[in-house]
Parts: sequence; C-alpha cells; structure tokens
Amino acid sequence: MTLTPEQTTEIEAARGRTHATLRPTVPALEEKLFTAFPVLDHGFIRVVDYMGDDGAVVQAARVSYGRGTRKALEDEGLIRYLMRHYHSTPFEMCEIKFHVKLPIFVARQWIRHRTANVNEYSARYSVLDKDYYLPAPENLAKQSVVNNQGRGEVLDAKTAARVLGLLQADAEATYGHYEDMLGDEIGLARELARMNLTLNTYTQWYWKTDLHNLFHFLRLRADSHAQYEIRVYAEEMLKLVEAWVPLSCKAFRDYRLGAVTLSARMLEAVKRMLAGETVTAESAGLSKREWAEFSAALGREA
Repeated sequence: MTLTPEQTTEIEAARGRTHATLRPTVPALEEKLFTAFPVLDHGFIRVVDYMGDDGAVVQAARVSYGRGTRKALEDEGLIRYLMRHYHSTPFEMCEIKFHVKLPIFVARQWIRHRTANVNEYSARYSVLDKDYYLPAPENLAKQSVVNNQGRGEVLDAKTAARVLGLLQADAEATYGHYEDMLGDEIGLARELARMNLTLNTYTQWYWKTDLHNLFHFLRLRADSHAQYEIRVYAEEMLKLVEAWVPLSCKAFRDYRLGAVTLSARMLEAVKRMLAGETVTAESAGLSKREWAEFSAALGREA
C-alpha cells in the first residue's frame, strides 16, 4: 500500500478529531473510519463517511407497513425477510462513502456498476503518482480454454518472470515519457501527457453508494468467479460492511452470496430427484451447460 505524506497526515488528523452527534453511529465501523486498508501492491480502501445502520433498515421497513400492522418481529428476522423477498427500498436508507486507490483497468471494470456517485482523481489537473500494479507470480495465468473472460493454467516461474519484466519495463518507460512530456522542455498539457500511461497505473476515487446497490456489487465482485484484482477489493469492502451492518450482511451472505438460483426446470428436476426418479439433462430439458451448473450447485457429478 502506498500513501502520500499528505494522505497520511490527513488520515491522522481525521482520526484525531471527534464530533458530537445525535444520529446513530456504529462503534465497530467508527473504529475503522478513515483507516486505509491495503489491497494489491499499492492500493487501499477506506471508509470516509456513512449514514444509517441495521436499525435504519428496520425503521424504513416498519414505516412502509403502515399503522396497525405487526410490529413484534425481531430486527434480525425482519431484515432476513426483507432480503429473502427482495425488498430493496429499506436497504437504500443506508449509505456509505469509500476512498479507493486502484489500478485503472480495475476502475474501468468497477465503473460498470452505474449505481454509485463517483469522483475520480483528475489527471487533467494533477500529476498521477508513480504507482503501478504488478501481479504476484501465482496470479499470472494463461487464457482459459473454457472461459473467454477468465484465467486458466498458472504460468511457470520462468514465463511469469518474463511477463513481470515486460509489465515493469512498459510501466517504467511510459511513466518516464509522461514525466518528460510534463517537464519544462516540452511542457505538454497534463490532459494530453496522461494518454500514454499503462492501464496498471493507479488512480483514486471517492465512491458513494447505498446498501442495496452495494450488496449487488458485492454479490458479483466478491464471488469466486470474479476477476482476482477486483475481487480482493470487494472482499476487503465486505469486511467493512460486516462491521457497519452485521445483521444485514449476515442475511446477504445467506440469501445472496452463498445462495444459488434455480430455474423452474431445475426446481422440477430437484422435486423428481427427491421422489426417487433418475433425472438426466435430456429428461430435465436442460442444456449441457445448464446441467453442469445445476450439478455443481447440488454437489453432484455432471
């Protein structure tokens, strides 16, 4: 993780101040507030602000029920009901803002989630730090032969060292040219000089979202099938969310992250299996890929 002296001073100052407030706060998250948690080689993620807690989810849900309806449900039971039945609005009552330092290619994947407020570090106005991502050798793999957007066999040590050498040489060369173009001799505008930087160069942004959309992001990016470089950010984020809204996060892990969705045909196949019938892909009306996914979900051989 790389923090500039200015960022370190800012974090220390923020953590040294306290504020009296009447709004609900979460002690477990307050302990982590402003702290930068390392991700990848130079990246980090930190919470800079939040609003609401598990109680805000419950409060919003009970308001929506109207007067005279049942109010005896325990908070956890109500939250689990909301999650189980896809009631999203109560979870939108909680918001959180992160400060993230991440490689540009990860940011371009992340920004596809268009449900957050984002303000990114601008290389039109400021000079980017000389920080670039180099994967660990065990994360360098060949193109998968079965998944067009995934990795396959890990590279051998010699090939991995060659790849890392190429990545480092390219990053060093392009950043050196970037500095040359910004220098007094050329004086190129910052908005133009940035164009040659490699996609493993680090950028930073503030990313603010509500809990419902955050859970959607985490369901996709904290999944084992997500690209490693974005998944590690999601996993670190999930730890912070657990400190913030433990009851909601527990329900999310149960009903979203650790759950599977069965199609109507898959559900019918399960019923037939429970009745003692031998079911095949053909008799279930499932394609080869569907049957493989169905079998994997059940822990059975395809």
